[in-house]
Amino acid sequence: MSETMQKIFYASAAAATAFVLVKTFNNRKKAVWVFPDHDIRNSTEVDHRESPNAPYDHAEVGLTELDSTYRSEWVSMGYPKTHRELPEDEN
Repeated sequence: MSETMQKIFYASAAAATAFVLVKTFNNRKKAVWVFPDHDIRNSTEVDHRESPNAPYDHAEVGLTELDSTYRSEWVSMGYPKTHRELPEDEN
């Protein structure tokens, strides 16, 4: 094979590879799919609904569903509820 034919072959192979890569990356969708019922931080209606635990827990009366979720996370991680409990936790 002559040198000119080799250059044409390599150039066409490089062009084909570049074309395939560009087509592949342009067809990708950049959106992330999540379950709509599990993603409460992006929902506006969750911050307006009353806490589902309000009838059972007097500490959650007046909280929204989002606040109730945050409160349950904080309680499970052991955050104190009041400033009076801070010195007790230090001991």
